[in-house]
Amino acid sequence: MLDELFDLLKIPSVSADPVYAEDINKSAEFIKEKMRKIGLENISIEKTPGYPIVYAEKIIDSNLPTILIYGHYDVQPPDPIELWKSDPFNPVIRSTEIHPDGAIFARGASDDKGQMYMHLIVAEFLLKNRQLPVNIKFMIEGEEEIGSPSLKWYIERNHDKLKNDLIIISDTGMIANDTPAITTGLRGLSYVEVEITGPNRDLHSGLYGGAVANPINILTKMIARLHDEKNQISIPRFYNKVIELDKNQRDEIAKIPFDLKKYKKALEIDDVYGEDGYTTIERESIRPSLDVNGIWGGYIGDGAKTIIPSKAHAKISMRLVPNQDPDEIPILFEKYFMSIAPKGVRVKVTNLHGGYPYVTPTDNVGYRATALAMKESFGKEPLSVYSGGSIPIVPLFEKELKSKSILMGFGLNSDAIHSPNEHYGVFNFFKGIETISYFYKYYHQLNQKS
Repeated sequence: MLDELFDLLKIPSVSADPVYAEDINKSAEFIKEKMRKIGLENISIEKTPGYPIVYAEKIIDSNLPTILIYGHYDVQPPDPIELWKSDPFNPVIRSTEIHPDGAIFARGASDDKGQMYMHLIVAEFLLKNRQLPVNIKFMIEGEEEIGSPSLKWYIERNHDKLKNDLIIISDTGMIANDTPAITTGLRGLSYVEVEITGPNRDLHSGLYGGAVANPINILTKMIARLHDEKNQISIPRFYNKVIELDKNQRDEIAKIPFDLKKYKKALEIDDVYGEDGYTTIERESIRPSLDVNGIWGGYIGDGAKTIIPSKAHAKISMRLVPNQDPDEIPILFEKYFMSIAPKGVRVKVTNLHGGYPYVTPTDNVGYRATALAMKESFGKEPLSVYSGGSIPIVPLFEKELKSKSILMGFGLNSDAIHSPNEHYGVFNFFKGIETISYFYKYYHQLNQKS
């Protein structure tokens, strides 16, 4: 199982960079071949306006419920390469403090190739042993890391093909290896890029310094005004639709195991930082946030080049909570950002992509089956948690396919997804396979009772 996963992890399927387009297609072919070997049917690499979606199914009885398994085979760029302890596309297993039995270090190990591949292995096992109790469909895409721009287009044209009773997604995590959890809330996302333009060309900083607006100086000042002294986001009307949780709800969140000392140690920071009046768990789950993801401009090569650059750029992401609208937020951002720009520069804001926040129900058969499966595999009841991350396709699925999603993830916050040295515990990989197998058993049993 690990050898197969390693072969997939070796393919650098980076969707954000067109240089890797051929590798994206290689990953799709790899998954298609695996689907063929395990006995799935109607397997195809489906063309989209962007990268392809791999589809397969096994319909054993049209009267039985149908599970749609979603995952993605694209990965984040590995940069900065120099911070990796090993080649990001040559997976290795190393032990860590959290994973004494070993973790798989590679880009995509946890997000999402390792977690997606668990479902193919479970399907292989159940089909081989004639134990698959429901119908299954797979939809594995190659654009999740760039906002799934083609997924809506594909779903709108394939409602009948994708019809299902429940969607399973393993692209989230747990609290700890001894504390299983089901993610019941996701933050939404608004992602923008800003460009500040000053003079029509780079200028000599001696001849023009102090007399002409420097776009980098201006950009940093504008970014500094996106938060106030309490670390709240300064954009007018940004919080208008944010729901404040009551004391009972916040008390439930406080019950989630969290060791602040270990948290700071793992990140090698002296203290946490964020919005006044909220705990670390609350800040990263139930509260919105705004972060600069990248900033550039001017000369950054070796030695000195004394210039005032013509342009400066930044990429900025805003994580949203329920009721906030990813179509409205970038408009509010642009209006405010334009308003704080001084004379002497021009400002351009580009809305790159976004996604709605989502709260999953806990009163359906899918959730109960997942909870029973985790209790059997881990030996304890799972917690219901909100995730600070965003999976924009979840609300899309509900809107287009009219079905609920269960977020059954097995990663950890310490997996360093999107960062150098991403990894996924060997324990988590096999525990996920075990739990997913139990899920099918309990989902079948609960459906029979109902």
